[in-house]
Amino acid sequence: MTANPAADGARGDFASMTPRKIVEELDRYIVGQDKAKRAVAIALRNRMRRQRLSEEIRDEIAPKNILMIGPTGVGKTEIARRLAKLCQAPFIKVEATKYTEVGYVGRDVESMIRDLMAAGLAMVKTEMQTGVKEEAERRAEERLLDLLLPGIRKPEEPAFAPFGGVSGAPAGVQQLGVAAPVAAPVAASLGAAPPAPGDPSDSREKFRALLRAGKLDAREVEITVQGAGPAIEIFSGNQMEEMEVALGGLSGLFGNKRKKKAVSVAEARRVLAAEELDKLVDPERAAEEARRRVQETGIVFIDEIDKIANREGRSSGGVDVSREGVQRDILPIVEGSTVNTKWGTVDTTHILFIAAGAFNVAKPQDLIPELQGRFPIRVELEALSAKDFERILTEPKGALVKQYTQLLSTEGVELEIDATAVSRIAEIAAAANARTENIGARRLTTVMERLLEELSFEAPSMAGVKVKVDTAYVDSRFKDFAERQDLSRYIL
Repeated sequence: MTANPAADGARGDFASMTPRKIVEELDRYIVGQDKAKRAVAIALRNRMRRQRLSEEIRDEIAPKNILMIGPTGVGKTEIARRLAKLCQAPFIKVEATKYTEVGYVGRDVESMIRDLMAAGLAMVKTEMQTGVKEEAERRAEERLLDLLLPGIRKPEEPAFAPFGGVSGAPAGVQQLGVAAPVAAPVAASLGAAPPAPGDPSDSREKFRALLRAGKLDAREVEITVQGAGPAIEIFSGNQMEEMEVALGGLSGLFGNKRKKKAVSVAEARRVLAAEELDKLVDPERAAEEARRRVQETGIVFIDEIDKIANREGRSSGGVDVSREGVQRDILPIVEGSTVNTKWGTVDTTHILFIAAGAFNVAKPQDLIPELQGRFPIRVELEALSAKDFERILTEPKGALVKQYTQLLSTEGVELEIDATAVSRIAEIAAAANARTENIGARRLTTVMERLLEELSFEAPSMAGVKVKVDTAYVDSRFKDFAERQDLSRYIL
């Protein structure tokens, strides 16, 4: 088989990331929806399988895009988001309704690939910076010492004179608060032994110790930072984005203007460390790796796709024409095409697309046939029941009950919500969804906020108090619901 760097990186995960284990991992965050979890797990596993094939066969295997159908708040977005985190893949979520057909004012569909590339580049840069973080912090520390002790440098390091003048602070930085003649009194005021006369290296090491101990954090120094370029908004949409790509970034037209800024030593350390991290990461190498990841493992989640579907027989021009135009513009991106970005061209052939929509009014069949064919896997997500709400409140890693318990613990309040209260909360949320608009699990947040509103307000004055929430407590907070089934105030 032909060597493939992506396969080399995925071999370690191939044994562990089986479809069953992927579903188990998703179960930690999402309740129910087993069909959808199985579909995305198989899609992810097939991508791993593809990486292990020869290049000739690998190029022929296209991803099996997925269309999720189900009401709002049942976990469509969360499944895709958790899947991307699980496989460390570049991921972007977009709304189909924010795009317009070419020729209309608005964003064109190719911008989703540019956004995906930006997300992939940020991911790669973060990974690369992790490996050079210590070196960046060391360099930032040296620059800070140059700021604090201008003219006093390490004996083995040549002085830096950017314009052929007297050696001093490095280019772009200037010391404000601690001059060399006052190094001894400053050190003494901070409880450190004054440096020996004529011993610059000793002075530097004394200040290094003070810097690492945090005793200089409150002092001010002046650094030079990247200034914000002029804000320009001539027009938006396809033309502006293509112009930026062609010109290599509009900001470059105005130069890299820098400005001086007085900040504390603590803030200067953070800013300088960030600058050094950027210098230590090769931008071309990062862009190339990001482009490879986007093309091989990228995931685009297109939400609200039902909102751009035309109901059969109801096309009357105007907005309906634009909706169909957006579908036709999305089609080549999903089929596989080349998109120009500021980091190079991106081939979308092997990007996985997951589309989702409630399809309350329109149906999947109302999408244009060509686009329907590009989403061969259809999964219907089920509406959530009261039993599902009980599990959502307690089982996931970031369950709502755990969230509110932890939030109130910061005020010294010990919150305990027993099983009977959880069941009652789930019943109220399910009834609200049944009698009004069904917003799925999002209803639980509305109910929980109403339930704990008084407690959250009074919590700062209740430190050390233990509060137990049971069925009686819930009924007291939802008395009108229990008596009149009045749900109006709990509607989002």
